[in-house]
Amino acid sequence: MADKLVNYSTQNGLAIIELTDPPANTYTYEMMKQLDAAILEARMDDGAHVIVLKGGGEKFFCAGANIRMLQEVTSRFKYFFCLHANETLTRLEQTPKLVIAALNGHCVGGGLEISMAADIRLAKKGAGKIGLPEVTLGVLPGTGGTQRLARLVGKARAIELMTTGRTFEFEEAEQMGLVNQVLPAENFMEKVFEYARQFLPPNKASKAVGLIKRAVQSGIEVPFSESLAIERELQQQLFQSEDAKEGLTAYNEKRKPNFAGK
Repeated sequence: MADKLVNYSTQNGLAIIELTDPPANTYTYEMMKQLDAAILEARMDDGAHVIVLKGGGEKFFCAGANIRMLQEVTSRFKYFFCLHANETLTRLEQTPKLVIAALNGHCVGGGLEISMAADIRLAKKGAGKIGLPEVTLGVLPGTGGTQRLARLVGKARAIELMTTGRTFEFEEAEQMGLVNQVLPAENFMEKVFEYARQFLPPNKASKAVGLIKRAVQSGIEVPFSESLAIERELQQQLFQSEDAKEGLTAYNEKRKPNFAGK
């Protein structure tokens, strides 16, 4: 039986996915399969409205792909490994639930590539470095890194960061928009959960939150006219939802809405 490399749990409306291969949580083909299964479980879990992705332990969110594994496998396997990893991270990116990456330690290489497939990145102050240093190994960030980084920080800066391969503090990443917020180290995960809970019912229409995410993630990749069509389709789904009826009724009745996430 394969080792447990990804833990899935729920907590009051949150789905928590934890990478657990200490000390650095480097990922292998087996971890990616388990991550894919956890993403699917979170997507299909009606009781989970927001996904929180974190690294096990204190020092690393994820240090990227397991280098020993890459040394030992064939070029053909490497190709299909990258293909599978890309499919997994695209599934995470397109899941119609908000995904928050809690960067509780070093987040480099493929670890940063995983976190960039999340919607929001919250980092622990002083906990580690971030960056894409693959060039120092003679390769490129091949799990969506070249594309997602450019979309987050702009083409010129992304090229500079990847070709120098430098790693840097979370505060610098926040300044360039790669990290949304750097939170105090004390009780970091509780602060992450507190942040995540603002998107949960009954205070927030989590279905609308998820489809806003889908409209942006899908729409940004297609021509503008097609993105507007995606937006209209998702809006139509929301107009038919219980939460939209509740929100409109509450507004007319001048009261706070009580959303159910449906």
